[in-house]
Amino acid sequence: MHEMSLAEGVLQLVEDTAAREGAQRVKTVVLEIGRLSSVEPAALSFCFEAVTHGSIAAGATLEIVDVPGAGWCMQCAATVPMTELFGACPQCGSHQVQATGGTEMRVREIEIE
Repeated sequence: MHEMSLAEGVLQLVEDTAAREGAQRVKTVVLEIGRLSSVEPAALSFCFEAVTHGSIAAGATLEIVDVPGAGWCMQCAATVPMTELFGACPQCGSHQVQATGGTEMRVREIEIE
């Protein structure tokens, strides 16, 4: 389960930010997770709760923002929605679609006190 290592990475980023800002506690962490990122949001949420236990982020709310997949078709030069990596273009059927969005996972916001 790679979500555990992702949750640990997020916690490290959150702790570094909290220390830099002199925070007493982390209240909320907002993550953007792309549909094409191969990250399971429910598993990441579970892992985040586990890794934050006993840290400055213990009890923090994890909000996950879903980022839809998007791609550019090399065959018909259209920007198209994507539901899977290496899928067919919904306009022309070509499999030459390069993902342009929805593959990312990033911390968008950290609320501290």
